[in-house]
Amino acid sequence: MRLKDIIYECRPHQYLKNSFVLIGPMFYAKWDFRILCQTLLVFVAFSAMASAVYWINDIFDVDLDRLHPTKRQRPIAAKRISITFAYRFVFILFLISTLISYTVSYWALSFIIGYAAINILYSLKWKHVPVIDVFIISFGFMLRILAGTMGLGITTSSWLVLCGLMLTLFLGFSKRQAELMSINDHPDRNKLLSRKVLDDYSPAMIEQFMAISAACTIISYSLYTVSQETITKHHTSDLFYTVPFVIYGIFRYIYLLHKKNGGQDTARDLLFDRHMLITGISWIILTTIILTTAR
Repeated sequence: MRLKDIIYECRPHQYLKNSFVLIGPMFYAKWDFRILCQTLLVFVAFSAMASAVYWINDIFDVDLDRLHPTKRQRPIAAKRISITFAYRFVFILFLISTLISYTVSYWALSFIIGYAAINILYSLKWKHVPVIDVFIISFGFMLRILAGTMGLGITTSSWLVLCGLMLTLFLGFSKRQAELMSINDHPDRNKLLSRKVLDDYSPAMIEQFMAISAACTIISYSLYTVSQETITKHHTSDLFYTVPFVIYGIFRYIYLLHKKNGGQDTARDLLFDRHMLITGISWIILTTIILTTAR
């Protein structure tokens, strides 16, 4: 067993998804050292629990993964990591995550445990139920947002929370569309090796789901930037100028889905597509400048 196999199973590039815990602190009216430290702890706790979930998924799906042309190379499926060791490592990750979140608050601990519970249920049953499967994924992101708000004693706008919900639904349905397109592009591929829930979806259906969730994401974020609550809280109406970056990011993601075989791994799309990376960094920089100069 090699260290790089353990790291691979932890999926560290997926930790980018845990940046949703930063949404609350980023738009918080008062930044201080305590909030910064607790945000970092929540991020680490969610990263450890997310890795534990990936290990559990690979344990549960080990037989199917061994039949898959690419997933069979995963360390557990390839028998480079034993099932016994995998369960022990999951326990360690779970212990680390819960202990860290406990030091932050009971709310943070509750959201972490809730995240673990729904993902285990997702792996056992809910991933085979159409629409609910994507809502469960989205709910996992919402728990990250709540851990970075309620878990830290921070209040945030309902518009911002709604934006997070719609954005994660958009990304979830985009992933399902990418999987469907992958099957259609390779008719010789054995459908038994793909998600069973894909049989209940159609490209036209998912396109409608994506269009609705994308539009709602843009609208809810736009309304957040111009709401009187936001202007009063941050003493500025300039957040409206960050809206074009959100719109372009969503449109670019749809382009990657249809033209660049994107959508199956959101973290990789965001990190390795130059346009998405520049857009994300630009949005962060502009938002930070607007919020700091307004104070």
